[in-house]
Amino acid sequence: MKFISWNVNGLRAVAGKGFADVFVELDADFFCLQETKLQAGQIELEFPGYTSYWNYAEKKGYSGTCIYTREEPLRVTTGIGIPEHETEGRVITLDLPGYYLVNVYTPNSQDGLRRLPYRMQWEDAFREYLCGLKKRKGVIVCGDMNVAHEPIDLKNPDTNHFNAGFSDEERGKMTELLAAGFTDTWRFQHPGEAKYSWWSYRMAARERNVGRRIDYFLVSDNLRGRIVSTGIHNEVFGSDHCPVELVLE
Repeated sequence: MKFISWNVNGLRAVAGKGFADVFVELDADFFCLQETKLQAGQIELEFPGYTSYWNYAEKKGYSGTCIYTREEPLRVTTGIGIPEHETEGRVITLDLPGYYLVNVYTPNSQDGLRRLPYRMQWEDAFREYLCGLKKRKGVIVCGDMNVAHEPIDLKNPDTNHFNAGFSDEERGKMTELLAAGFTDTWRFQHPGEAKYSWWSYRMAARERNVGRRIDYFLVSDNLRGRIVSTGIHNEVFGSDHCPVELVLE
């Protein structure tokens, strides 16, 4: 089974930059999107053989997630069951035979870490949600998790230590999540490789490869033995993020 995750930073925008061609070329069984920035009815973008499921933010032009799937789920849920975390369209879960697939767009702590307190509440609630799923069967988590976990995961760790996405608090929450029984699939297969999935639009960052790896596939540890391959498609443009990939047997 092949899984792709991509923060498209506006699906309507990337639809005009070859999204359909990328979708077909990557040929995934599950294609998960974050930051769709849509409301219901604002785009018609379906593909033969796929069904799509959406979670929209209440705020227009903000956040939002989507999953295109070839496999019919047993059940689809949006959110994590906590009202204060349900307004921004950040989570979709497919209940599939043998495992759950969770697509997430984690809140950004923003400049000056002004949203860090909310982010910490979110992290604890989301981890509890995933651990609850994991008690029933395997879990695959993908999406823009808005954190570079280790210094190898960004170009300039020394100058970003107190910035959003590389604060001690955010990195600590990722450590807690992994310790709760999850594996970072890319780092598991590529322990010493620095490769990024996001680049700022400023100062030609992508051209200079000044980036961060903040897009992930995590699997519950009981699925780790099924990992076949992982990938970061930094040859794909159209967003400030690139698609990431997981193949399971």
